[in-house]
Amino acid sequence: MTKQNIIGVGVLIVIALVIGFIETSKPQQSNIGAQEIVLDANERTTAKNALYERAKEITTPDGFINTEPFELADYIGNKVVLVEFWTYSCINCQRVIPYLNTWHTKYESDGLVIVGIHTPEFEFEKDYDNVVRAVEKYEVPWKVVLDNDYSTWRAYKNQYWPRKYLIDIDGYIVYDHIGEGAYNETEEKIVELLNERRAVLGEGGVVAVKDGTPDNVQQVDFQKVKTPETYLGSLRIQRLANLTDSQCLNGTCVYSFATKPLDGYELDGEWTITPEFSQNTGAASLRIPFTASKVNLVAGSDTPVRARILIDGSVVDSAQAGAAVVNGEVTFTDTDLYNLIDLNGAYETHILEIQFLDAGVEAFAFTFG
Repeated sequence: MTKQNIIGVGVLIVIALVIGFIETSKPQQSNIGAQEIVLDANERTTAKNALYERAKEITTPDGFINTEPFELADYIGNKVVLVEFWTYSCINCQRVIPYLNTWHTKYESDGLVIVGIHTPEFEFEKDYDNVVRAVEKYEVPWKVVLDNDYSTWRAYKNQYWPRKYLIDIDGYIVYDHIGEGAYNETEEKIVELLNERRAVLGEGGVVAVKDGTPDNVQQVDFQKVKTPETYLGSLRIQRLANLTDSQCLNGTCVYSFATKPLDGYELDGEWTITPEFSQNTGAASLRIPFTASKVNLVAGSDTPVRARILIDGSVVDSAQAGAAVVNGEVTFTDTDLYNLIDLNGAYETHILEIQFLDAGVEAFAFTFG
């Protein structure tokens, strides 16, 4: 045996002795299923410091909805907190809301607090009244904090809508999920943390995963959605297929559809392109080929703008029309996400054309599902 081997064996023996000492000197623990909950606060802190980051506080909030002003520190040591970064016109965020609403209903009485940090993607989402309207529209019961300057977003080093963080009773971020999905996993982690909370606070009983599924869930097969999110403002413009003059970006130009649809979206008529949106100055059209089951447009106007919705050159019928479309037409008013096409779970390739009958729409982005 070499000297190095002898040293290695010695190290292993020492580690084994240390582990044995720790195991025999552990404080009282409460076993809940496979989970061991350490009731000694000092040992919990020591263990968690090595594994997790502390939760970051809400910074410079721009308004509170469904709550009086608060800090996350108000709940540390007493509650389990789910922090959800979202913004109301984001379709991915909208598809998560029913799950958040259900978890709020099922587990609030067990010590769960859901805090929605509303960090805007577009300027119109900074407006407090717009966010209130969206909270009412989507029947959001949990606390919402406006983060218009991105300060809390940056504190968490976040880059995604939506994104959730679970904060345990000791104030550590012990779970993090980006985007949609993993709902069963997230709920199981919520229940695990609620049981830790109950044991630490000396409350009796066990929290189990409760029955109940969300209403109005939108199922999406992302493998079948082939058309990417498409922005219509100059800051992120990528797929404007019939742009002929770069001077038109952040300016007003007259566009014409190509004889055959191009790969990307096309404008027809006079449009002004701003950093965040494109706006028609009169009657105008926009068309985009897509492969998806649903097509949504983030848009709005200070005055109502009527538009006719066509698919493959014909006015859309009720079997293909999205929720915002009535008799083949939609009226754009409040700036929000408008569902224009819904193929009811069929993922197909078509050409969407929007014929704006009035001037003044602000069109921000297409999203697909």
